This record gives sequence, structure tokens and C-alpha cells, in this order.
Amino acid sequence: MEKTYKNHLSSAKYVRVIVLRDLIKNIKQKKVILFVGSGVSATLGLPTWSEFISYIASNLDIEPELFKSYGDTLALTEYYKLEKGTIGSLRSWMDRNWSVSDEAIRQSEIFEMICKLEFPIIYTTNYDRCVEQAFSVFHCDFEKIVGVEDLAQSKHEKTQIIKFHGDFDYENTIVLTESSYFDRMNFESPLDIKLRADMLGKSILFIGYSLKDINIRYLIYKLNKLWLKSSNESKRPKSYIFLTTPNPVQERVLEERGVYLISGDSEKKSESLAHFLRELYDKTRE
Repeated sequence: MEKTYKNHLSSAKYVRVIVLRDLIKNIKQKKVILFVGSGVSATLGLPTWSEFISYIASNLDIEPELFKSYGDTLALTEYYKLEKGTIGSLRSWMDRNWSVSDEAIRQSEIFEMICKLEFPIIYTTNYDRCVEQAFSVFHCDFEKIVGVEDLAQSKHEKTQIIKFHGDFDYENTIVLTESSYFDRMNFESPLDIKLRADMLGKSILFIGYSLKDINIRYLIYKLNKLWLKSSNESKRPKSYIFLTTPNPVQERVLEERGVYLISGDSEKKSESLAHFLRELYDKTRE
């Protein structure tokens, strides 16, 4: 078994070279959409989901560890909304606590590289403003897109930052409860229509996601189904996901859905992601 695993790692290194070469070529040609997950913001030391759930529990006068045993984040926030009638105080807490200084952004190689790689389109499932803040800090032009009004006014002359799960400035756009997440996964909103259009002829690179999270796996599954139903499936570009360590099980499943896994070179998540983005940047400049 150990020998088989070592052989897989050797094969994975070879595949990484080939996949990385294709990704770099597509980045140079402005044919890559970046998808940014919570793991990217976590590198700045923002509160964890566990701390967030503890805050919800304290608001409901429930012991935090007991409350966490009652369900996942989506179910627990759904319960909170049913009890309180609104997620207003949760949005306020996240807005206050999931924010960082410009200096913290300036010191982040990860956010610097995200800006310098000049992706034409960036989708983020994060509510925080870290990506937009980075573009401002590093003096890069962008336009934020949250809803249909923003889409109507977009001129496609700047990097588009699409807040796929909502934005702190617009409480009704935040996908936080189970109901709002299920609605989001119908893929029928204006942002979904835009994503389907953006996918044509462009690859997707996912960073900051954990495959232990069913949400991202379901998103990839839905995107794959959209391609399978289209008449252009044979012209589908490759997509990619960056993970800190190799995972042969997920690699096989993801490839079946058109997504190629690229593993990092360090056990430290933030260091590994920074090295990967720096590698992309350096090689796109060669």
C-alpha cells in the first residue's frame, strides 16, 4: 500500500507540471476565472466559523459546544433567523470582526499576487471585503458586482469582483442560512446566468477551499452538470483547484468533473498558497 501511494505521488508531480503549464498559458491569455474561498481570508487571521457559531450561541443563551452539536453552520444560522426574525446582528458582527487594516493586506503576498496576476474576473464566496480592499491597496482597477444593477452598469474594462454569496453592504444578498444556500444552489439568479456565460471559453481556478466542505464540492458538481447539459461540452476548458496536500481520492473524483487538482509544497496552508501564486506570477512573466 505504501509503495502504491509513493508511486501515486511521483505520478502526481508529473501531472502537476503538465497541468500547471496549461494553467499558466491560460492565465497569460486572460482565460482564467479565479474563485476565492474563505481559506484565503483566513490567512489574514480573521475569526473562524467556530468563533462565529460561538457568537450565535451566546446570542441565543445556549452553551456554544452544545449548540454546535445541533447541526452545521447553515442549519444553525437558519435557526437563529427563525428565532430572531433577521440576521442583522450576525451581519453586523461579521462586518466588524471580518475586517483587517490596509497594512495587513499590504503585507500579504497572497493578496498581492491575486492582484498582480490580473485575472479578468474574480468570483468570491466570501462576504468580507478583503479582495476589494487588496485591489485598492495595490492600486489596481476593479468593479464590484453584487446584483443585477451592477451587472447592468458594468463596462468590462476593469477586473470584475463578483460577490457570489453576497456582500456586507447588502444584507439581503448574504447567503448564510440553509434556506438562502438552497436558493443559491438553484443557479437561476442573474449572477448564475453570468457565471454560465463566463464559463464558456474560460477555465476556473479555485483557491482557499477545503474539499471537506460539501458546499464547494456541490458547486463543482453543479458546474459540471451545466457543462454536460450544454451543446458545447466537447469544447469545455480545464478547471483547477489548489490544495495544500495531495489527495488521490478527491483527485480522481474531481477529474471526472473536469477539475484538476494542484497540490502545494508546504504543510503550512498560507505559505503553500503564497508559493503557488508566486510561482504562477513568475512563470506568467517569463
